[in-house]
Amino acid sequence: MAHVRLRLFAGAREAAGRSSDTFDAATVDEVLERARAAYGAHFAAVLDTARVWVNGEEPVAGGGAPLVDGDEVAVLPPVSGG
Repeated sequence: MAHVRLRLFAGAREAAGRSSDTFDAATVDEVLERARAAYGAHFAAVLDTARVWVNGEEPVAGGGAPLVDGDEVAVLPPVSGG
């Protein structure tokens, strides 16, 4: 298990009620499952439309990508402008 930082932006931040958190998880999918459980259905709905980046890059291996201590997982939902 790795100790990773989850960063939340825009609608994900609003749904979770915070801009970041830390989780112990082995993969990206595991971090996101723990966040869904922690923040509830509204956050899960936002996450369904969001892009997820690891250390500033989209995960190449998908959600099963392994994580190491200090990695940063960022959730970036679509943003509308006007």
